[in-house]
Amino acid sequence: MVTVTPTTKQRDVQVLPIGAETTVLRSRTWDRLKFEIEYALQRGTTANSYLIRADKIALFDPPGESFTEIFLTALRQRLDPSQLDYVILGHVNPNRAVTLKALLELAPQITFVCSNPAAITLRTLLPEQELNIEVVRGEDTLDLGQGHNLQFILTPSPRWPGSLCTYDPQTEILFSDKLFGAHVCGDQVMDEGWTTISEDRRYYFDCLMAPHAKQVEKALDKLTEFQARLYATGHGPLVRYSLIPLTQSYQQWCEENARYELTVALLYASAYGNTGTLAQAIARGITKAGVGVEAINCEATDPAEIQKAVEKADGFIMGSPTLGGHAPTPIQTALGIVLSTASKTKLAGVFGSYGWSGEAIDLIESKFSDAGYQFGFETIRVKFKPNEVTLKYCEEAGTDFAQALKKAKKARTPRQPVGESQAARTEQAVGRLIGSLCIVTTKQGELTGAMLADWVSQATFTPPGLTIAVAKDRAIESLMHTGGSFVLNILTQGKHLGLMKHFLKPFGPGEDRFAGVATQEAENGCPILSDALAYLECTVENRMECGDHWVVYGVVKQGQLLQTDGVTAVHHRKSGTHY
Repeated sequence: MVTVTPTTKQRDVQVLPIGAETTVLRSRTWDRLKFEIEYALQRGTTANSYLIRADKIALFDPPGESFTEIFLTALRQRLDPSQLDYVILGHVNPNRAVTLKALLELAPQITFVCSNPAAITLRTLLPEQELNIEVVRGEDTLDLGQGHNLQFILTPSPRWPGSLCTYDPQTEILFSDKLFGAHVCGDQVMDEGWTTISEDRRYYFDCLMAPHAKQVEKALDKLTEFQARLYATGHGPLVRYSLIPLTQSYQQWCEENARYELTVALLYASAYGNTGTLAQAIARGITKAGVGVEAINCEATDPAEIQKAVEKADGFIMGSPTLGGHAPTPIQTALGIVLSTASKTKLAGVFGSYGWSGEAIDLIESKFSDAGYQFGFETIRVKFKPNEVTLKYCEEAGTDFAQALKKAKKARTPRQPVGESQAARTEQAVGRLIGSLCIVTTKQGELTGAMLADWVSQATFTPPGLTIAVAKDRAIESLMHTGGSFVLNILTQGKHLGLMKHFLKPFGPGEDRFAGVATQEAENGCPILSDALAYLECTVENRMECGDHWVVYGVVKQGQLLQTDGVTAVHHRKSGTHY
């Protein structure tokens, strides 16, 4: 994974030719953007726009408002905006509308090319503008001249109902919008040495694509018809050197999501994107725990599909904004479907964002409660735009919901008599592996995390390094990506029971893991447990996916023995399948 060191670099626009008459304009930031959960890794990002200058001139995907001024400056240095013929939009959202409005002031003659859902959104976001819109339907094409006869592929998803990919047969470039991207920022335009960003790409997929893997799989099927030599992505490096491996990875990750035994129907509508962002965070928490998610944007989904999804799901979660003191009509329709379709044994959840009031959230909660549904987490109400703490809370709530489903399924499954089978003997043997008993602590911005760990081992002498196995559904897992920091607190035999008991207890979403625990701050900003035997300050150097865990490799930067006469605590297990 690319590690981006904190820097004072200013945002800029990087321009480079990538094919005949085709240029990329990469609006870059090395800082963290906060409007979507996928920025949690804090690698910065690029918003990639593209320009084809043939007989007709087309601009693809102008960036969001964070880059409006610098992007338009860079564009005007290379092109008179009055020469622009088309602006092709892979998707439309409120963030992008600011740039589009400013661009229209410079180039009122442009024709927008987008899908029908995107056109509806565009007219809603720019109600006072006279818009020339060419709506793409089916297998429409657009001839820019000089061989650039563009072909369009509709790739809708719940998060982006108007998503559109574009293929240029002249350059064999596929403009892939949100697909195949990564939120990293650097000077490298193409993906040479792509293995260094594999973790970023997987995290991007898990956050953005996994909740609607079914639609992603359909999009991949459509895209196989086009012989692309380059994916012109919406974010991060362009995909040339890893085109085949990355496509195969997307197919594999989609298949993994389809194999989950349990699924959750996540129904929502999002007026300004905030409720959608909450939905994304909740979905991330659910999939982390090994439960599938079928995300459904009620504004763009047929009622029959909603009913089908609710019927087959093991649990359902509904999210809504509040508009004029009410839930949007699509949510009211979906609510009626759920109440008439979902059995009362299914687990429910409610969330939403609002501006001045939250009546829609209260309505849904009361309807579910009156109908007798049990809730998998406390109703989530968020005023205005969610911050990183709120998104982490949503992620943990999603994980709790998934774990509750798995627990209920286990309770319904008849217990098999335990005999001296080979499996039982193997579990007992594996359980005899022991390690030092430790507490891992970490901090990232306003977020903190901690967990009890005994799957810890020294891995290297030079540099001094260690490995820790972290379960995928642990809340701390999302804070232990490459480049992050943590402290390994080694516990003292005979004095460890209090700390062990504290960190073994279940914590609710957003609950302070360190309440009542004596701590001090390490140089890397993470908490040190004052009652530990010793501590090691570490940086995550790498991590590897291993079944239901991630194995994290950390390099020790410094450490200290806090109790000179203590002995390291160890944990003896009877089974290799649980603590």
